Amino acid sequence: MSQFFFAVQLYRINAIPTLILSLGLLGIIGILLTLGRRLDSAMKLERFGIPIALLVGVLGFLIGPYGAFSLLPVRVLNTWMQLPTPLLTLVFATLMLGRPIPKVSGLWKPVASQALLGLLLGFGQYVVGGIIVLAFLLPYLGVDPLMGCIIEVGFEGGHGAAAIMGDSFRRLGFAEGLDLGFAMATVGLLSSTLLGSGLVVIGRFFGWLVPAQQEITNDLINVELEFKPIDQLKSLLLNFAFAGLAVLVGIFLLYFLRLFSIYTGDITREVILAFPVFPLALMGSFLIRFTLEKTGNAELVSSLFQREIGVLATDLLIITAMAGLNLPLLVNYWVPISILAIGGLIWNLAGMLIFSKLFFSEEWFERAIAEFGNSTGVAASGLLLLRLADPRNATNTLPVFSIKQLFLQPLLSGGLITVIAPLFINNFGLKGWTEFCGLISLFLCAVAISLQSKYTKASV
Repeated sequence: MSQFFFAVQLYRINAIPTLILSLGLLGIIGILLTLGRRLDSAMKLERFGIPIALLVGVLGFLIGPYGAFSLLPVRVLNTWMQLPTPLLTLVFATLMLGRPIPKVSGLWKPVASQALLGLLLGFGQYVVGGIIVLAFLLPYLGVDPLMGCIIEVGFEGGHGAAAIMGDSFRRLGFAEGLDLGFAMATVGLLSSTLLGSGLVVIGRFFGWLVPAQQEITNDLINVELEFKPIDQLKSLLLNFAFAGLAVLVGIFLLYFLRLFSIYTGDITREVILAFPVFPLALMGSFLIRFTLEKTGNAELVSSLFQREIGVLATDLLIITAMAGLNLPLLVNYWVPISILAIGGLIWNLAGMLIFSKLFFSEEWFERAIAEFGNSTGVAASGLLLLRLADPRNATNTLPVFSIKQLFLQPLLSGGLITVIAPLFINNFGLKGWTEFCGLISLFLCAVAISLQSKYTKASV
């Protein structure tokens, strides 16, 4: 009997069985998700903007340690909670690999206005969060000033950025930031899918969408549709290798940044040390795609497999994050989370329905709905809503949005600004950060309106 208890204790302290169990369960879920998305019912749900991963995530929460059934072992959940960051990095590693690099000529003005709207929504989320915390949550509920960052972390950055920023929050004495960021990311994902799909229906009813004049094109080439198991397996492994290489490039870039931080000041070093790898994985994705196109080897990359890898990584990220939602903590913080979420949604809807008309002279709805999805439920949601609004790629929104992501991702959504914000608030105060973001927002509006006016006069 004593040997039995010794074996049980050895099992508990050994991380290998836990890791095998955790990754095994996640692998089974991933296979079921990949097959399940082909079912007619799942495809109908996604047409309405409800990803099947969200439903599986709810199920994961129900069987998790804080759910109603508590079937998922805590040690499995603890392993899963380490996965959002690498999964998000994999998502961004596939973002540019599976698409031809758009030609920038003729797109600089749309990209500039798209980037300005994205920056405005991101900085505006800090303004809205700061005002709400300073005017209500801080004096009446006594919350931590760092809650002024939660809207941008959850909405713009999503579950992956919330996982990354959780360590920064913890170091600054705001340990609840991780779970609150996950909660806000879940609200953002739900809102972007439900509200966004509703906006697409409304836009179609009022004629805001650009009418499609071309036939639906199938982006799956004939070779990819042929059932050749060995060739398909080789292609899949090769595409995983390309995605892994993009991640490796991002890791090397981050390593060199941290080497460079030795020669910088304390604040700059702190920012670089907290900087995540996934924006740099996006750069790696672009560099590999650029190299393949220049060497005439772009056919080695399968758009189908890259998209499937990215979608599956996003699905697993959502599931692992939702399974670990800390319900007791969220119950205690439901009032501030609700107020911040409502404020963030109002701001994003204003960007979607008001600012976009000032920023864009054409294809305003498609470009605005993609930015609404990105600013409420990360880039994957933006692409999902764009597919709903522009299923035939009748507009230039997809290349414009892709180029814009390349420049903005290292700043917002878990990038440089996201990393700097809590450090700035901790050192100089929430009021100063809110005022700074407010000035930046006003400046972005002025630049966008000036650019739009100049472009309109030139076209006349």
